[in-house]
Amino acid sequence: MSDHAVMLTGVGNARQLGGYRVGDKKIRKDAFLRSGMLNSLSPESAVLLKEQYALKYIVDFRMSEEQEALPDPYIDGVKELCLPVLERVDMDDPDPEFVAVYADPRSTLRDKFEIIYKKGFINDSLYPDFLLKSRGKQAYARFFKAVLSLDENSGILWHCTDGKDRTGVASMLLLSALGAERETIIMDYMLTNTFNSAKLQKIRQLPWTAELSEQKLEILLFISGGVIEQFMTHTIDVLEERYGSVEGYLSEELNVKKAELSYLRDKYLEK
Repeated sequence: MSDHAVMLTGVGNARQLGGYRVGDKKIRKDAFLRSGMLNSLSPESAVLLKEQYALKYIVDFRMSEEQEALPDPYIDGVKELCLPVLERVDMDDPDPEFVAVYADPRSTLRDKFEIIYKKGFINDSLYPDFLLKSRGKQAYARFFKAVLSLDENSGILWHCTDGKDRTGVASMLLLSALGAERETIIMDYMLTNTFNSAKLQKIRQLPWTAELSEQKLEILLFISGGVIEQFMTHTIDVLEERYGSVEGYLSEELNVKKAELSYLRDKYLEK
């Protein structure tokens, strides 16, 4: 599927940042792993994470209620960091029409999608909101503290539900910290559509999707496990406009300074 794939049974969208080029160097293999939720991780794959990847941390970016409903498995010797990027309380007051559709047991996927689309709940402000609101900043700052505290040969895995949005933003920040070009960051983000291709193909084959405009289909695929390139490019643009660069955001909001960026690059970039 990809040189970046990590073969974890029971886990979707599992891959690593190792191998991406940064200038004339590459990111070291097996240190930085990203994935979808881990609640169905097989015992054999748990052993793999501990032994082959020497995992030190699992970072869970999901809401507390998601973590409680489908908790990560315990892996002896691996520290779990529960760092919600957002919680239900952070969201705007629920729209009554939206709540009514989602509360109705007769509502179909199409019914739920149509109300999401009508209300404009999915748009390119999604990721900037993660990064600019206090809970998200706290979560990503603690994520970087964990990364910076890794032993020489230990690894870290971060995830959310589908491993694409909250996880994708964390990956964008870390790739930026390592000096990766925008093209590499976008390529990594868009790999979700490859790793989730079977799931997305099933959505495309639903009879009623043929009636959708290209824009509506794109949003349907997004809420079904896909990603939209504009969402990440817009997010990077927002950080560049507000902070001069993603590095500026890292320094100003997450307290990741130039010396720490140099440390990460010295440690994880190799010929």
